[in-house]
Amino acid sequence: METATFEKNTTEQGIDFLPLQGTDYVEFYVGNAKQAAHFYKTAFGFQSVAYAGPETGVKDRASYVIRQHKLTFVLTTPLRSNNEIANHIYKHGDGVKTLALMVYDARDAWEQTTKRGAKSYMEPISLKDDQGEVVLSGIHTYGDTVHVFVERKNYKGVFMPGYIEWKTAYNPPSSGLLYVDHCVGNVGWNQMNPWVKFYEDVMGFKNILSFDDEDISTEYSALMSKVMSNGNGYVKFPINEPAEGKKKSQVEEYLDFYDGEGCQHVALATHDIVKTVTDLQSRGIEFLKIPSSYYDDLISRVGQIDEDLEPLKHLGILVDRDHEGYLLQIFTKPLEDRPTLFFEIIQRKGAKSFGKGNFKALFEAIEAEQALRGNL
Repeated sequence: METATFEKNTTEQGIDFLPLQGTDYVEFYVGNAKQAAHFYKTAFGFQSVAYAGPETGVKDRASYVIRQHKLTFVLTTPLRSNNEIANHIYKHGDGVKTLALMVYDARDAWEQTTKRGAKSYMEPISLKDDQGEVVLSGIHTYGDTVHVFVERKNYKGVFMPGYIEWKTAYNPPSSGLLYVDHCVGNVGWNQMNPWVKFYEDVMGFKNILSFDDEDISTEYSALMSKVMSNGNGYVKFPINEPAEGKKKSQVEEYLDFYDGEGCQHVALATHDIVKTVTDLQSRGIEFLKIPSSYYDDLISRVGQIDEDLEPLKHLGILVDRDHEGYLLQIFTKPLEDRPTLFFEIIQRKGAKSFGKGNFKALFEAIEAEQALRGNL
């Protein structure tokens, strides 16, 4: 991996005390990491990168690192029962454990956040091998999810000490996914504002967008959401909570089946969403179905776009515009048997928003799936 360069970021309030340079990796706790790695390689176009397990001296787990451009997933499975990883999977099913953030100084990141009230998950530790040093630290966030701060400026190895290069003959081609655009957390009733305050006070984030139950509602369900962003905009965490409705919202369904708060979906960026989604569909990824009527007045709603309308309609890709441009987005169906984790594929053409104009069509599509599951 190339060595990243970092600079302290200046905000309107002065120096950013927690300068982040993006998402380093997303770690999933899964029931079978070897099979999950094969799935993500086959279905999403990831490549083999690194491995840690009994063969490398790690006795309690196996972890497979896969990558596509700047997008890195770590898939971890326990080797025995009755431990933190096994208990996490028993309670939540397969899901996101770690949202790892790239920092210049992991020790300082831990000190800055814990002194502001964060609960420590991992005190700073230094990992070394002949390729250099990686420093890690971490804090808890909503539910059982954690943020790990990763300092790798002095490391030239494939992932980090403790891992070996994982070479495989099977490496399917990329689907065009590039990096993490944002990660969405679902929290319980009346918990959105406390977590907004956590990100403001503990991590120095700003609330850049807010949506209430008038913005995000259908005939049957509603939710509220606030988008939190760090100073340079490289890391964005929308936070959702349920709102009162006639029936059960998607956030309530998630909280029920995940058995608590957690990461609902990860948005993955692409430069060509039509090509990427076409490829993903050919690999077996299923997406939410959008009514064809959504496209009848699309151009009058969002204005002229560069893309042909027919491929968007055929694939079910949504379009929305803000004052800086437009975006294209689509959402997979849940990736697990539990209706919890899913992915968003997003292409930004200048827009910095999150598809407010698509909420109604999207949520009606989600409700159709909920009704099929008997959970609406």
